[in-house]
Amino acid sequence: MSSNLFNENDDLLEFEAAPEQAGERIDKFVTDSLNEDSISRTQVQEWIKSGAVLVNQNAVKPNYKLSSGDLVAIRVPEPEDAAIEAEDIPLDIVYEDADVIVINKPRGMVVHPAPGHSSGTVVNALMHHCKDLSGINGVLRPGIVHRIDKDTSGLLMAAKNDLAHVSLAGQLKEHSVSRKYIALVHGNLPHDQGTIDAPIGRDQNDRKLFTVTDRNSKHAVTHFVVLERIADDYTIVELQLETGRTHQIRVHMKYIGYPLAGDPMYGRNKTVALKGQALHAAVLGFKHPRTGEFLEFEAPIPADMEHVINSLRLR
Repeated sequence: MSSNLFNENDDLLEFEAAPEQAGERIDKFVTDSLNEDSISRTQVQEWIKSGAVLVNQNAVKPNYKLSSGDLVAIRVPEPEDAAIEAEDIPLDIVYEDADVIVINKPRGMVVHPAPGHSSGTVVNALMHHCKDLSGINGVLRPGIVHRIDKDTSGLLMAAKNDLAHVSLAGQLKEHSVSRKYIALVHGNLPHDQGTIDAPIGRDQNDRKLFTVTDRNSKHAVTHFVVLERIADDYTIVELQLETGRTHQIRVHMKYIGYPLAGDPMYGRNKTVALKGQALHAAVLGFKHPRTGEFLEFEAPIPADMEHVINSLRLR
């Protein structure tokens, strides 16, 4: 059936089904096309039911099976008024233009509102600063393309419109975004460099944790390079994410026996004087969603982490 839901002035996102995607459900196709982890299939199904997703200009059901060459148009619904409020929280802005903003997030700051963290988040601060964030992730996570843990510091990008969001999320899905972290780990890593290729899923014994498992897991790859060994008990490493699973670096380093110093969830009891894991997102690089120019940014490790490292060197 035809639909007149879309006007000529609507801001549409359009995708074409490739031959290898023939037979795929439309709800899965849309979810995968928009981004990898930050939007739910349930939310996409609601969009489809409301007529916000058209296939060849026709409304379909969430279980519609695609044919090669199908043209899928998505009108991302306007975000509803959020219960969260814009807050005048200072941001360390590394880069900003009409499409994207890159900030250096401090340790201890939550990225988006969640139960127990309705204020003081990156989203609260961005809503005050930007006024024009993308609405793909709904009212609680406007503009958020990826996130870093509360107690991880460093570089984070956000999209200021839906087209930029799709571009940045697509780059994350294709693993073309450059993401390098600096971490202080327990133990003396014997190899100067290496790759951890181990799937990550929910811990069946504690749903708040993740672990290396073959059960209901996702492919996860982390590359590491040793930067410095401190005596026999600590190592500074640079880690590059090929995939971006929740807690990936923390889980992978624990898996190989060198957990992050200060990590309250995956670390050891003997730890350092740091509120949270010694992990910093130091490098972030991506293609600009409008110009295609590759941009790369760096942020030095924060003062608290630097102080811990210097103290260990001076023992």
